[in-house]
Amino acid sequence: MKDFGEISEQRIQGIGRTSKRTRQRLVDRLRREGIGSEKVLELMLNTPRHLFISEGLEHKAYDNTPLPIGNDQTISQPYIVAMMTELLLSEREYLGKVLEIGTGCGYQSAILSKLAKQVYSIERIRELQFDARRLLTQLGYRNIKYMNGDGFQGWTTYQPYDGIIVTAAPSEIPQSLIKQLAIGGRLVIPVGNAEQTLRVVTRTRTGFRENTHVAVRFVPMLQGRA
Repeated sequence: MKDFGEISEQRIQGIGRTSKRTRQRLVDRLRREGIGSEKVLELMLNTPRHLFISEGLEHKAYDNTPLPIGNDQTISQPYIVAMMTELLLSEREYLGKVLEIGTGCGYQSAILSKLAKQVYSIERIRELQFDARRLLTQLGYRNIKYMNGDGFQGWTTYQPYDGIIVTAAPSEIPQSLIKQLAIGGRLVIPVGNAEQTLRVVTRTRTGFRENTHVAVRFVPMLQGRA
């Protein structure tokens, strides 16, 4: 388990390679690469990504690249986080309930918590979620509920969801997840094995509408819990 200790305001704000100036360069790059939501860009600027990775990698926190977080998992590339968040929002300003499959280090959870009334986050690896929960609580994120469980099953207790975001790739879209969407709700999910694409499924009053976006690379989505 990580020992976060006391997190000072100076460490949260960052210095040098973790400073606001460095973060602004990343945000400027995301804007050039097509991220159009100013709300999402502002969150990418203000969320301290460097706190969600090991101290030895903090200098790379605002590079546009994925990074290891232990347990054979990664924190996603900032562009992918921003794009998936933007797709989840669509043209909506705010979401009610959001289900996150894959808490990981908690960075995506932090972003979502500023865009939704309540976030429900499932992680199959207990140690990862334990660390993420401690950090997020220490940083003041209060509207996130956590479950150590199988993401394929979703979290039926709190359905339906205005948005579901999945941060690992199944070979095909789990039907159990799309059934937990509210009318108008969106599922954003990478799908595939050797070749993966990002898909968006929207629940309508008459069924489901699916769109395919860019090629991506995520760790495989596994059943069960660890």
